Amino acid sequence: MRESKLAPNIRRENNKHSTLKNELEFAVKPLPTEIHGRGEVKGYLFNQISKTDKAFIYEVSSGGSKHYEVFLKRINHRYACISYPTSQGFGIWAWTFMDLESAVKKFNRLNTD
Repeated sequence: MRESKLAPNIRRENNKHSTLKNELEFAVKPLPTEIHGRGEVKGYLFNQISKTDKAFIYEVSSGGSKHYEVFLKRINHRYACISYPTSQGFGIWAWTFMDLESAVKKFNRLNTD
């Protein structure tokens, strides 16, 4: 076995089916369950409600208001992490809902496609 240069501390299995893609997915840093907003989302608190291999739901609160963000799982291969969408991703691979029921419906649709 040899150590990978792209994924430190992860060893490649010695078989012909081991691929760099699988190795990178194994080493991907997950999204935190709680995120304190910075930059354009400073002052917001993001709490993960649910996740699957395909999608996420986060409850977003600020002051007395809250809404829900549903988005597809996107892996940033450059930094080996899952990306939370920026404002440019909404309407394309991320969506905002004012109620949990609507967010769950979208989440379920994303997971059946």
